[in-house]
Amino acid sequence: MTSILLVDDHPVVREGYRRLLERQPGFAVVAEAGSAREAYILYKAKAPDLVILDLSLPGPSGIEAIRHIRQWDGSARILVFSMRTGAAVARQAFAAGARGYVSKASAPRELLAAAAGVLRGERTMSADIASAIAQDEVAGGRASLDALSPREVEILGMTASGATAQVVAEALCLSLKTVQNNLSLIRAKLGARTDAHLVWIAVGAGLVAAPSGPLPAEG
Repeated sequence: MTSILLVDDHPVVREGYRRLLERQPGFAVVAEAGSAREAYILYKAKAPDLVILDLSLPGPSGIEAIRHIRQWDGSARILVFSMRTGAAVARQAFAAGARGYVSKASAPRELLAAAAGVLRGERTMSADIASAIAQDEVAGGRASLDALSPREVEILGMTASGATAQVVAEALCLSLKTVQNNLSLIRAKLGARTDAHLVWIAVGAGLVAAPSGPLPAEG
């Protein structure tokens, strides 16, 4: 059974989360907190498998709650679920130790998918958060793609849409080695560290639409 600590200062909202989560096989909400201090105390008492936490809390913020919980338990799995969708606050949450970030504007399935991802040890975020970070990272969006050739832009777009290097090669009548070399050049030109980072850049530049489900977080 996966134990969950819910942290939100609105009891009615927590009740909604609880009902959603406990409809999933194997999920049990073992504690609820309305403040950062209460979250920290309950985490130490209950040692839940997952914390789902809002950032807007009375007194110390959710960021402080994340930081203190991770100081107590470096392996704590914390998923932010917040109305705040700015890139800066999302980065702060990840820097403090959150493993996922989903906006409250997301569909319930995105929250559940992100929770499952965090429990698997992944870093996840909802599509709108990924897009916000991408747009912030590539401030100027399309201008950042000016360093790419038309062929490289085409390869980036197909890759960001989910095509494998082999599929891209066959579609463009190129060798697999040529596509792989192009992808290496694209990463170097855009400063992308991972494939997930490439997707962020492509979304932020308007090259492809943001996926409907959570994107893997870079890093």
